[in-house]
Amino acid sequence: MKVLICRALEENGFANGFSTRPGGVSALPENDLNLAGFGEDSDENIYENRRRFLNVFGEKFNLTTVWQVHGDDVKIVETENDVQNTEEKYDALVSDLPDLLIGVKTADCVPILLADAKNKAFAAIHAGWRGTVESIARKAVEKMRENYGTNPKNLICAIGPAAGCKNYEVGKEVIAAFAEKFSTGGKLFVETRKNHALIDLHLANKEQLKNSGVPEENIFTAPFCTIERTDLFFSYRKEKNIYGKTGRLLSVIGLENEK
Repeated sequence: MKVLICRALEENGFANGFSTRPGGVSALPENDLNLAGFGEDSDENIYENRRRFLNVFGEKFNLTTVWQVHGDDVKIVETENDVQNTEEKYDALVSDLPDLLIGVKTADCVPILLADAKNKAFAAIHAGWRGTVESIARKAVEKMRENYGTNPKNLICAIGPAAGCKNYEVGKEVIAAFAEKFSTGGKLFVETRKNHALIDLHLANKEQLKNSGVPEENIFTAPFCTIERTDLFFSYRKEKNIYGKTGRLLSVIGLENEK
């Protein structure tokens, strides 16, 4: 099993990790570390895969995730019970609780981990194209500012593996949405054919973070495309048509209690 770690987050006291595909028990098609998507895998497989993944972080941490819906709502996790209601729908989590990993599930969408190196708050964000258009990364930064006094200049940001600009083609609906919301929308696209283009969601979210006040040198982007590297990652776009289902990756961040 392989887990990608952002060293800058780790050096500032934040446990973090972006899961990969190998090392699990799911038949997708075999020995895959599927960490979500209960409708497309057995509960037993997913729980065993999560046990293996979380073992990387030690026994102290509990995991918290939410029901994601490609929206822009941000959940403040003040107690572990805050996310027990499975009817709640969010696409980002922010917290400052020690010994708690907050996580988002992806299979082409962009996972983003944020950490306030000064005030020790942190966030996990699920940014598909809809969430990116609705500025979910900026809204997570604002939640951290409002609730934990975060100065964006102190944020360290890790943007994880996602569908990359060489492979992620979208149509006119997405192109129009970005043109309306992003003043720099044009540089996010490479035209492929009429009313279609390749989109760079990594860059879109990086620009959003920079515009929120995060220093560019504090933003780290994983150089992996999930569509291109299905040996390492799940890709909904590429695999759904092949197998009829696909697994989910998990990206997590947390702060270990120093006591």
